[in-house]
Amino acid sequence: MRREDKLKIIDNLTEDINKSAHFYITDISELNAGDTSDLRRTCFKKDIKLIVVKNTLLKKALESSDKNVDEVYDILKNSTSIMFSETGNLPAKLIKEFRAEHERPVLKAAYVEESVYIGDEQLDTLVNIKSKDELVADIIALLQSPMNIVISSLKSGANILHGVLETLSNKES
Repeated sequence: MRREDKLKIIDNLTEDINKSAHFYITDISELNAGDTSDLRRTCFKKDIKLIVVKNTLLKKALESSDKNVDEVYDILKNSTSIMFSETGNLPAKLIKEFRAEHERPVLKAAYVEESVYIGDEQLDTLVNIKSKDELVADIIALLQSPMNIVISSLKSGANILHGVLETLSNKES
């Protein structure tokens, strides 16, 4: 590969790393062509960008990116792929789901919510991390709960008052 081609790949990777709020570094080696194709298709459906990269090029891209991921450099060995996603826990869920039928991908590291997670044993932790949208929905639900109780109480009081007024109006006739 020519030097210009390598520099272009590094620039593209750096741009993807800087644009993406979350990325997962995985090992998809030992997947046959069919399984790799299935993984790529699943990633595409879930709006996850999957790229197989050379470790040296990925390291240079990480070094020139805005992200502080120094602890990731030690895991850049063997075959490496990177998954980019706008939702922090989505790649973890995809990996866990895909591994129900396959041995790979294996999680090497992840950059989620400005934190670095190293090792495949972090997969369950990453699956349980709530995305920004899920947290906002939880907060809205918590805020709506007391309001709904007050509104429900007011409505039931209005029904009782209406029933009393109707009974009184029937007695006068």
